[in-house]
Amino acid sequence: MAGETDHKLRGNYEHMRPDYTVDQPWREYSQAEHELWRRLYQRQASLVPKYACQEFNDSLNALDCSAGIPDFAEVNPKLKAATSWEIVAVPGLLPDKTFFEHLANRRFPVTVWLRTPEEFDYIVEPDIFHDFFGHVPLLFNPVFADYLEAYGKGGLKAEGLNALDFLARLYWYTVEFGLIETRKGLRTYGAGIISSGGELPYCIDSADPNRIGFDLMRIMNTRYKIDTYQETYFVIRDFKELFDATAPDFTPYYAQLHGKAPHAPWEVLPGDRVLHRGQSPRRAA
Repeated sequence: MAGETDHKLRGNYEHMRPDYTVDQPWREYSQAEHELWRRLYQRQASLVPKYACQEFNDSLNALDCSAGIPDFAEVNPKLKAATSWEIVAVPGLLPDKTFFEHLANRRFPVTVWLRTPEEFDYIVEPDIFHDFFGHVPLLFNPVFADYLEAYGKGGLKAEGLNALDFLARLYWYTVEFGLIETRKGLRTYGAGIISSGGELPYCIDSADPNRIGFDLMRIMNTRYKIDTYQETYFVIRDFKELFDATAPDFTPYYAQLHGKAPHAPWEVLPGDRVLHRGQSPRRAA
């Protein structure tokens, strides 16, 4: 999600349009930037067959963007044919309302700049590698693509109901850091995990975090960490469960949640469907 940060925003916002879109400066990327993309891609591509869901892997292989930074103009015809979505180039982080408007109209904002070599393992805000590698492949999945559109429409409504915190938590624990049950075991579909060299194996293999079955109200009332690996991952049974959860009007849900103290990121509650109880020192104390 767009989010808020005290970090000085990167990206050139000088020539953006009213909807925050810009032209992707594809011909201006240097050979060093293309080489950095290839290094990032090779590292993640070696991990996703084992840890990411099959839907992600199938789309990533079909996209074949290993040679360098992808040209959005070449990807968009394929994406539109698959799910009627398109990528739009943006300078960086967007205001919440603008972000929701793009999603509600089946447009996914992708940042145009790439991190530096010194940020190979960690970056404060999303760059083109996170946005494209992490998010775009699943936009080819019709059910997930419909979920994101519904999320965007819900976000526009939530803005007038003082409920953006609830939507931010839902986005974080699904689109960015969600896990899914498959016939091969737990896998991830979250872009924040898929674009991370360290958290990709951690989310599946580590005994430290909780892994809890998806519960819409539980998620919307659970805080999250932005500066460490997640202490809890929420697990969907399939993408249809995710889409069906966003179909109802959230207005009565927000009314129930307002005034309630949010759960800590590491908590396990009595009603949780616990797939794995984390073994971190905090929970053992």
